[in-house]
Amino acid sequence: MRPEIVLASRSPRRKDILEKLNLSFTIDPPDIDESPLKNESPIDYVQRIAAAKADLVAKRHDRQTIVIAADTTVALDNEIFGQPRDLNEARLMIQKLSGKTHSVLTAISVRFDGKIANAVDTASVTMREVTSELLEWYLATGESLGKAGGYAVQGHGAALVEDLTGEIETVIGLSVVLLSRLLGDLGIDLGIDLGIDLGIDLAIDLAIDLAIDLESL
Repeated sequence: MRPEIVLASRSPRRKDILEKLNLSFTIDPPDIDESPLKNESPIDYVQRIAAAKADLVAKRHDRQTIVIAADTTVALDNEIFGQPRDLNEARLMIQKLSGKTHSVLTAISVRFDGKIANAVDTASVTMREVTSELLEWYLATGESLGKAGGYAVQGHGAALVEDLTGEIETVIGLSVVLLSRLLGDLGIDLGIDLGIDLGIDLAIDLAIDLAIDLESL
């Protein structure tokens, strides 16, 4: 009998990825303080938050429950960009990222039977020079809120992106390859198909087409 799986996250993107992997799971989002510590590096920050989420939720469930937690942050010159509190903060974030290459770090933390597996994957994203018109158009979509760095690469936010190096799932918030590896480290085989089509590439292609149409903005 397969152990119960709990996703310790409110993220609709992580929920969507697990659903597309045909996994049966429940959601138990943690409530923790996600403020960075003084002088904390982006990688230390994202690892700490993911582990804290997993630890908190694991305490609420049986030891034989698989608890999956993750955290994603954007970093530029060691500055941490979390989720904007409002559209004005999202505007400031995107203005800082405009025309620059930044890192997107996603940490995954898995708990099962008293055992722990943690890891981080990093991708690089180059944002195009975002005009004020394009920026205001994007903010009007309402997509910025709830996204690290104030944009969603799998949505309208792809219109802001010039290049991406690494796994797209890492930028979205849950690397399937990394998750499968961590589960394996704990002796868990959920039969995850690493070749499954998550439908992400099509969404990005459509957004890129939209970006081309917006070049005149």
